[in-house]
Amino acid sequence: MASILKVDTIQDQSGNNIINENAGTITIGKSGDTINLASGATAGFGKVLQVVSATDSTSRSTSSTSFVTASNTLSVSITPSSTSSKIFIMCSTSTGVTNQAFYTIFRDATNLGTAQGMVENYFDDADGDNRSSICMSILDSPNTTSSTTYQLYFKVNSASENADIQSNNTKASITAFEIGA
Repeated sequence: MASILKVDTIQDQSGNNIINENAGTITIGKSGDTINLASGATAGFGKVLQVVSATDSTSRSTSSTSFVTASNTLSVSITPSSTSSKIFIMCSTSTGVTNQAFYTIFRDATNLGTAQGMVENYFDDADGDNRSSICMSILDSPNTTSSTTYQLYFKVNSASENADIQSNNTKASITAFEIGA
């Protein structure tokens, strides 16, 4: 025969609440307490559950004033294990621009930045050519357990301009980390 113990509160010998349930929320300890887990026990939240990464070292360019796919190979797909998981994305590349360019990360068809992206590269010089490196990161909440693709996109401010990534065939990377909630 199975036994069931039903309680709302568990107290220590001094009468202090150490475990309390209220409206579906379980509170263990109080602010400032240290909670120790037994050896081999896991909490299951705030941990990196999976990591996917991709690189590309082919120079690519655009003169589009709308965000375009920077590289089909500078893309990662990840399938979150829970709808409450968060995805942390990092992307870095070298860039070149004749005047002004914008870079962002898309989740599938959704721009995770603003209408001007996440990073701007602006250069105003008589030479008309600027080389630099960019790094972007964002913590996303996709709220899905379906495969989700993250990818670098970029655009220029004016069609008379040009921007590139992986300048001189340098290596770019994109990495997605699933973080358990």
